[in-house]
Amino acid sequence: MTQVEKTSRKAATPDAAHDTWEAERQQLRSDLGGRMKAVRQSCGYTLEVAAQRTGLALSTIHKIENGRVSPSYENLVRIARAYDIGMERLFSSDHDANQTTRMTITRAGEGRKVRAKNFEYEVLCNALADKKIIPLVTTVKNRAALRPEEFESHDGEETLFVLSGRVELVVEHYEPVVLGSGDCAYFDSTLKHGLRALDDTEARVFWACTYTDVAR
Repeated sequence: MTQVEKTSRKAATPDAAHDTWEAERQQLRSDLGGRMKAVRQSCGYTLEVAAQRTGLALSTIHKIENGRVSPSYENLVRIARAYDIGMERLFSSDHDANQTTRMTITRAGEGRKVRAKNFEYEVLCNALADKKIIPLVTTVKNRAALRPEEFESHDGEETLFVLSGRVELVVEHYEPVVLGSGDCAYFDSTLKHGLRALDDTEARVFWACTYTDVAR
């Protein structure tokens, strides 16, 4: 076996893949945290003010901004609302607050990638300002049955359409439901809810969430 073959084989090992993923995850956290800090500062908010407006612990905001933790979707919504911005501002480093375009297109695989603890989001149509709906393609991780502390709730409504795999959707006051490829669900986001993949194969869903309520 040549040295090149040995190097190639080594790079394909699980340990190498894990190291690559960890480096990518840290970079994504760092990029997102930097943008969130820049937006907070452009609003003129100190960490203390941001904590008061979002309802999050000051330490949580500090850790997010410094790339030490990945924010949940619920916390992203709370932060964007507190800063009175569209969520796309948190994902785009070159966002123009004065843009007036009312149409945008995201080509396959070109959405903004955001990794959270149990999901990988691809944020679509990110260039459109002040959207009322946040469209996402989400890769859902396989994990054990959801615990109460893992559920989220926030203003708005959500719909999800399963593209591949099987997922279990749990919504407060309702029995858990299993959804397969081609199945669709719509629910009130103010109810506590959670989602997990059921199989080892990758589960992907198209997920659309309203960012603001109708009265706003």
